[in-house]
Amino acid sequence: MSLADQILAVNNDLPIRTDVAVHSGKVRSVYWLTQADSRRLIQEKNYDVAQDTPLAIMVISDRISAFDCIWHGEGGMKGVPGKGAALNAISNHWFKLFKEQGLADSHILDIPHPFVWIVQKAKPVMIEAICRQYITGSMWRSYAKGEREFCGIELSDGLEKDSKLPQLLQTPSTKGILQDIPGVPAVDDVNITRKNIEDNFAAFNFKSTEDIALYEKLLTEGFDVISAALGKLDQIFVDTKFEFGYVKDRNGNDKLIYMDEVGTPDSSRIWDGEQYRAGNIVENSKEGFRQLLLSHFPDPDILLNKDRMTEREALARENELPASVLMDLSATYLAIAEKVIGKKIVLSQNPKQEIIDILRDEYQLID
Repeated sequence: MSLADQILAVNNDLPIRTDVAVHSGKVRSVYWLTQADSRRLIQEKNYDVAQDTPLAIMVISDRISAFDCIWHGEGGMKGVPGKGAALNAISNHWFKLFKEQGLADSHILDIPHPFVWIVQKAKPVMIEAICRQYITGSMWRSYAKGEREFCGIELSDGLEKDSKLPQLLQTPSTKGILQDIPGVPAVDDVNITRKNIEDNFAAFNFKSTEDIALYEKLLTEGFDVISAALGKLDQIFVDTKFEFGYVKDRNGNDKLIYMDEVGTPDSSRIWDGEQYRAGNIVENSKEGFRQLLLSHFPDPDILLNKDRMTEREALARENELPASVLMDLSATYLAIAEKVIGKKIVLSQNPKQEIIDILRDEYQLID
């Protein structure tokens, strides 16, 4: 089997029993189970959810997304070997740590395969919850232009690029396009302030104003847990994105949980500590790939300017990246994952068939 065959690039064509269309995002595909299968699994597996909770199979892929586009490599490489397994392994590790330390649950109920989660339906809070410990990326670009207010937070003069901030900052942005919120443009991923959230908490799907403080608490605590664990590995947790949502437990009580993925190289910047102390930035995250794309193409504004999305999509569609670029990224993902979980990630030779066999034989979800 060739390397390209081992990459799970297409993950929305599995024969999982469902009566609605499969939702396929940039990296994950979601198969909503039938009501009968959801109820059966809740009873058989004793999941801590209400009996009528819809369940889904969430399957990760090895596709690589950057600047809102999917990229591919020469030789038929439609993704990055090991990426999916690495991302899931890291998220699984942090979610487990959060629960053990009494923070909050996640949307994950079961992990049948390294590429697969069984999840409960959640009502998402419509916020990309971003925490920053260092000034870099979009915050630095704004700061370098002279801006001193970021998401309603005043920044002092004299900060240097890639330096540690005086305190951990929460800099939220919108998740999706939200309509009719005063002071919030109807644009995806636009920065917002805490006052925007307080004044319009229901529009962001918070159930109460008190839950804003709970979300902020879980955001900070989650960041601190990951940062401390990475620090022991001499890795710096620079910034990250969390997502939250509401689910119901088996008694029908609402609870705020972590969802999506946490502390991964896709959702975070992670720097090598030794190299940082020597004055170098060595990325152990997808940010290194993003920077490579910016230097690889002659006009980086295409990748940074949202008004040039058509050109950007053509760039991703029409250009094969060198296989070495994707293999280097594979090594980055696997190395940081193995550091985090403390053991080697064994790559599947045929992940799609493995997933089918497990979901058919152990969960009776494939006819």
